[in-house]
Amino acid sequence: MSQGLLFALAGIALFSTGVAGVILQSHLIRKIIAFNVMSSGTFLVLIGLGQRDGATDPVPHAMVLTGIVVSVAATALALALARRLLNLGGQMRLTADMDEKEKND
Repeated sequence: MSQGLLFALAGIALFSTGVAGVILQSHLIRKIIAFNVMSSGTFLVLIGLGQRDGATDPVPHAMVLTGIVVSVAATALALALARRLLNLGGQMRLTADMDEKEKND
C-alpha cells in the first residue's frame, strides 16, 4: 500500500465521519466542526491522489492551500452567524421548534 493511497483512505474516513456529524448532530457548533472535518478529509484525498510514482504534483497542493484559506474564512463566517443566532434565538440549534415558537409569539 503506497503512502498516497493511505492518505486517500484516511481522507475518505474523515469525510465520512464529517458527513455523519453534519447529519446526526443538531447543535450548530458541532455541525461547524463536522464541516471542518469534512474539509480536512477532502484535503487529504487531494494530497493522496496527487502523489504518483513517488513524485508529487504541485497543482493539488496549491488547491489544498487555497482550500485551507477558504475553509478558515468560511468557518469564521459560520461562527459569526451562529453567535448571531444565539443572540437572537437564545439557542444554538436549528430545529422546527423555533418555527413553532415564533408562530406562538
